[in-house]
Parts: sequence; structure tokens; C-alpha cells
Amino acid sequence: MRTLVAFLLAATLSLAADISGKWRFTVESELGVSNPEATFKQDGAKLTGDYKGQIGEYKVTGTVQGDTVEFSFKASPTGEEMEVKYSGALDPSGKKMKGKVALGTLGSGTFTAEKL
Repeated sequence: MRTLVAFLLAATLSLAADISGKWRFTVESELGVSNPEATFKQDGAKLTGDYKGQIGEYKVTGTVQGDTVEFSFKASPTGEEMEVKYSGALDPSGKKMKGKVALGTLGSGTFTAEKL
């Protein structure tokens, strides 16, 4: 019985939270502070959506595994294509997240986000 309970608990914890919807970010980097928004659609662990911020508007792809969220997109704000990667963790409510962002050749930073 104990093994079954442990298995069910582990299975429940590994299920991805559904982050579908609109999110507002606060990004702090060498470039300063920005407040992009993203609208996500989640299908199981697969994440797609639209990102709109200081560096433009882009389609995103990514994953949600448990409380871990990762997504990226290709951007060309300086004319040279670079990959922007977000990786972070959801809080237990599933309505906030925080983590790191890699901005290709423009550096890196941190972010917090809240579901609207």
C-alpha cells in the first residue's frame, strides 16, 4: 500500500502544470529592465505561443515538465539572428514563475512572470 501511495504521489508531482494564457514578465539584464508579455498554449508538455517585447514579436516553442518551464525563439533585433532562451520554475500556485534568460549575443539576465 505504501508503495502505491508513493507511486501516485510521484506521478501527480511529475504532471505538468497548465500555463496556458497570458503572462507578463519583468526581465532584468545588462540591457536594463523590460516588461515583455507572452501568450502560451500548452498541450501536455508541449508549449507554443506568442512573445511580444522590446526586441520584437516572435513565435515561441518550449516545454513544461512538472514545475520547470523552458521556451525559446529566434530574434533579430540587431539584424543578426540569435536565440533567446527562458528557463525557470513555477511557484506552487502555478501563477508565477522565475528564472534565467539567455539573450544570445546580448547577454543574459533573470526574469519573474505572473499569469494575467
